[in-house]
Amino acid sequence: MPGRAKRGEDPLPLAAAEGPGVPVAEMLDEGAASLRLELVAGQVGLDHRVHLARVQRPGLALTGYTDYISYGRVQIVGSSEIGYLHKLAPRRRSAILAKLCRCRITCFVVTKALAPPPELLEAAGAAGIPVLTSSLESTKFIKLMSAFLEDRLATRLHLHGVLLDVFGVGSLILGDSGIGKSECALDLIDRGHRLVADDVVAIKRMGDLLVGASPDLTRYHMELRGLGILNIRDMYGVSSISLSKQIGLVIQLERWQEGQEYDRLGLADETFMILGIERPLVRMPVAPARNIALLVEVAARNQLLRRGGYDAGRRFVERVDAMVGPPERKKTVKRRAKGTSSPRARALGQGSRPKAGSGPAKGSSSPRARALGQSSRPKAGSGPRRKAAPRKRS
Repeated sequence: MPGRAKRGEDPLPLAAAEGPGVPVAEMLDEGAASLRLELVAGQVGLDHRVHLARVQRPGLALTGYTDYISYGRVQIVGSSEIGYLHKLAPRRRSAILAKLCRCRITCFVVTKALAPPPELLEAAGAAGIPVLTSSLESTKFIKLMSAFLEDRLATRLHLHGVLLDVFGVGSLILGDSGIGKSECALDLIDRGHRLVADDVVAIKRMGDLLVGASPDLTRYHMELRGLGILNIRDMYGVSSISLSKQIGLVIQLERWQEGQEYDRLGLADETFMILGIERPLVRMPVAPARNIALLVEVAARNQLLRRGGYDAGRRFVERVDAMVGPPERKKTVKRRAKGTSSPRARALGQGSRPKAGSGPAKGSSSPRARALGQSSRPKAGSGPRRKAAPRKRS
């Protein structure tokens, strides 16, 4: 369920999620035509429900070990299982399949257009377990079935708001009724962005993703006070609509209140929780003369920059901190500029600048010279001698 933002006191809209569970009968509907399924036995069990998107292959259960058979999963019987069953003696095959069908099983699906063993049809029919066949190979069927079940089993909810594709960012606009959500969305559509859903947004969780779409009844349509119901696809063309979009940003429109403080640096990292997943939240005050559509565009562009690792607000604050710096650091810099000793130098009993007469004494030897037994400066009398100047006779 969507919850409060991490920092904020205003209540945000809530909605109840729907529970999972797909009846076996839905796997035979037109919406699952790509699975190519046909019912061959166990019609009374079509109300059995699938609760997990991951399918299961009986495998070890065909040897009589059925402890790991789980209800709520589709049991896939492929060419390997059929080949193994055909190698068993008829009596042994009947006993194993009868024991298997005594477990709680949602349904069997035999792939690759293989004929199910008569013993399986008899045992499943007696236990009320549906047996279906598909002409697809096991690998392709498992992939399609998993995708179908993930979509049907996804946790869902409906929110009152507008969802648009703005610069590739799924922007969910929320706010009180009459605050201007649809007018803002229409302005964005006129600027070239895409409408996903207006008034009611159907959201489902797909793993760590939130995918929003429009209910079938209101798809492509928008309601505006004074104009009524508009068909956006007919007015602006197919490029103005999108059937679904991942939600990457939530924008909460709020009426401007005098005296209330609003975030002016963009450092308030608020989030909005939907179905246990957090999404960035931007609170946007609405007031006369404010171009909300333009602000939504800027919020979407800023979100793209943040995804790339660039946060303008934080960069600006870091630059200001570097220029101003803490007071203690400024004092230290000023002391060093005047030549006074630093705290560390005073602790060591030395100044930050050398005193008069300090430094290496004249004639003292360097470490390398000491190692060689020589002085760093030549001693008196060393080196080439000069001839003494002749004395003048008086």
